Amino acid sequence: MRGSTKAILGGLAFCVLLVILSRALSSYYLVLSTRILIFAIFAMSLDLLVGYTGRSSLGHAAFFGFSGYATGLFALKVSNNLILTIGAAVLVTFLMALIFSALALRARGVYFLMLTLALSQVIWGIAFEWRALTGGDDGLPGVPRPVIGPYHLTDSSSFFLFTGGMFVISAAILLLIVRSPFGLTLQGIRESASRMSALGYNVWLHEYLAFLISAIFAGAAGSLLAYQNGIVSPTQLFVVSSAEALLMVILGGAGTMIGPFFGSVVVVLLEYLVSQHTERWVTALGIIYIMVVVGAPRGIYPPMRDFVIRRLRRGKGPKAAVSVPLPEPAPGITMGADT
Repeated sequence: MRGSTKAILGGLAFCVLLVILSRALSSYYLVLSTRILIFAIFAMSLDLLVGYTGRSSLGHAAFFGFSGYATGLFALKVSNNLILTIGAAVLVTFLMALIFSALALRARGVYFLMLTLALSQVIWGIAFEWRALTGGDDGLPGVPRPVIGPYHLTDSSSFFLFTGGMFVISAAILLLIVRSPFGLTLQGIRESASRMSALGYNVWLHEYLAFLISAIFAGAAGSLLAYQNGIVSPTQLFVVSSAEALLMVILGGAGTMIGPFFGSVVVVLLEYLVSQHTERWVTALGIIYIMVVVGAPRGIYPPMRDFVIRRLRRGKGPKAAVSVPLPEPAPGITMGADT
């Protein structure tokens, strides 16, 4: 109960911070912050597989980009209503994930990694070659900003707030999932799938459901990125996007669900700041990654969390011992070990 209260208070504090940032930051930094939140949702969805199920995937961009194309096509050809568009995009991504996940889960270990990569490259190839529908390598431009009833999310501030709300909702749902009996079962599968199977758990079904849930949130992130960029290109489906999400999870701390947010902050900021001075920002990112792996193999979030907890405990300090006076010994009785 106490942990739930802390989570609610933390979520409320984060919402207040988002409102303050929407008023304080310039348009450029609002765009940058929005991108961080979008990739944080994407990385958290992957963390459900990597950190809690023990399934590292290099094909997660398939859901990310597929939903982006679905969003662009629906917004341009059917309706730009936000609820309808994101709902439709996530739905078709979920339907695609039903097939994608069933095929990918036929393998384990490095074969699973390569199979997810191969399947995502198939979808990337279709988007790259089907120029009549997707625009090919030119992409799908002209995706308008969404509309919620009479409200148009055209400015950077309003879209940042909406993305922040999506991030808070996604983080809350994912945290509830990983702390539920289902999430604990996933962690048991991560530690020993054979043992969980011997205990009577349907390992394949649990992994399949985790894959589908992960695809839903990756699809939501891809839809948001399509709206922010105003264009969807095959780059959103490419293996580099999957590698970036995996890097965010590892840098932040796999199996923490909050760590991927910090990983997205590091990766997106490096991509923007370093690329202003050199095109080799990937090299700088690789150096940072090596430093983190050597200095903090669990990622950057777990050491930060442990440090804060130690400081809080140290600040409270040990409770002062209460001095209770001993009664006077009765005549003829000696206090002590010796008699």
